[in-house]
Amino acid sequence: MLERYQTVRQEGQQEIVIRKSRFIGHIRPVGNEEEANAFIQEIKKLHRGATHNCSAYLLGERDEIQKQSDDGEPSGTAGKPILEVLKNRELKNVAVVVTRYFGGIMLGAGGLIRAYADGAVAAVEAGEEITRVLHTQVFVTIDYTWHGKVENELRSREVRTGETQFTDKVTVLCLPPAGEADLFVSWITDLTQGQAEVTKGDSVYYIEGE
Repeated sequence: MLERYQTVRQEGQQEIVIRKSRFIGHIRPVGNEEEANAFIQEIKKLHRGATHNCSAYLLGERDEIQKQSDDGEPSGTAGKPILEVLKNRELKNVAVVVTRYFGGIMLGAGGLIRAYADGAVAAVEAGEEITRVLHTQVFVTIDYTWHGKVENELRSREVRTGETQFTDKVTVLCLPPAGEADLFVSWITDLTQGQAEVTKGDSVYYIEGE
């Protein structure tokens, strides 16, 4: 799993007008090709009266799946520039559709490429770019006498934490970045003089800064 990657927070859309043609950029975070294609078909159905619904999507840790469609525009003038925006922004697991309602003025190949790229940028802005960071669940079980000290140290080091369970002992769910998990385990073990019971759990993505 990637330690971090760029994507968008949510589905969104934004419209721009270029020489009387309306370009509506739509975006949605997707997990697989089925979701990406379902989104594209949904937008096509919604805008069945549009001149074109051009699309692209990018999937996989190493961008293994890259698809694009010009949907009737001249070859290479729509799907490719949409895809290039996603690649240049280093976004992963997203699908974009740029809908065009023709305004009566021809744009030419260069104009179309710029227009569809701008439509894709508008979509990305609407979806809100975020960074997802991989964290490792680390369960730290300690006696109550250690709770205050551990809690203060975690806060001062700005360690992400989850739920704390109180039974005969205290179990704190700590969520260090995956790349720092082993260092965190060593640190918490030293802090508690080896008295903490430390167990690693699953890996989970969280939005950076939240």
